[in-house]
Amino acid sequence: MTQPTLENKSNRWKSGIFKFIPLPTMIGILAGAIGGYIYYKQVVCVSGGCPLTSNPFITIIWGGLVGYLISDMFKKRKTSKPTEK
Repeated sequence: MTQPTLENKSNRWKSGIFKFIPLPTMIGILAGAIGGYIYYKQVVCVSGGCPLTSNPFITIIWGGLVGYLISDMFKKRKTSKPTEK
């Protein structure tokens, strides 16, 4: 049996869902979803007239979206250099 090398371990993270969505983005979405659920629990709308806080699934989705947007702000972008003619 061979021991897994560091290269094999790093390739494992590049497969599956992390191939399409980077880990920092996933962490941002998860943190936002947890924040959305906490918001649902703290801001209770008993009457059902509040569209955002009356349903936990809606607040979790909105929280995940906000988490994604915040985590995307810190993503490093590739800049293209202008070509000279």
